[in-house]
Amino acid sequence: MHSIQIIPALAVAVAVCAAISDVKERRIPNLLTYPALVAGVALQGVLHGWRGLLLGLGGGLLFGGVFLLFYLVRAMGAGDVKLAAALGCIVGSSATFQLMYLTALAGGALAIFFMVLSGRTIETLRNTLWVAGFHVQHGLQTHPTVNLDNPAALRMPYGLAFAVGTLYWAVFLHFWR
Repeated sequence: MHSIQIIPALAVAVAVCAAISDVKERRIPNLLTYPALVAGVALQGVLHGWRGLLLGLGGGLLFGGVFLLFYLVRAMGAGDVKLAAALGCIVGSSATFQLMYLTALAGGALAIFFMVLSGRTIETLRNTLWVAGFHVQHGLQTHPTVNLDNPAALRMPYGLAFAVGTLYWAVFLHFWR
């Protein structure tokens, strides 16, 4: 395997393992995310020297930082944030925006699928507008009812979105270039 293909292969392996865990257990374990984070920074360092270390750390801060905002308002779990940071460290800051965009697209498509499958389309659309309006008024405060702490809330294993986005990124932007 060409050394530059190690990065997408590792990213896919981590994302797919996270998706399997998220679907089965509804959590993404630290035993996966922390070693992946360290391996990503180390791999970037081995492949690109000091610049690679900085690119890996930058990717982790960027991807993890964006998802941290969702965690702060209880719209996403901590495992998702740590997975985002780990994937950012693996792919580096130069590819983080691509991976973040593809993960968001996959997340949107999966959210529509889960919404329709649950039969809660109107309720979900209403809640989406309600939450958006709430955050415009109150900033990064947790919505009083539409959040992860509400047992009646519809939950989607976002690890699936990471896996789909990462697979697309690896296959179509790396292996088939």
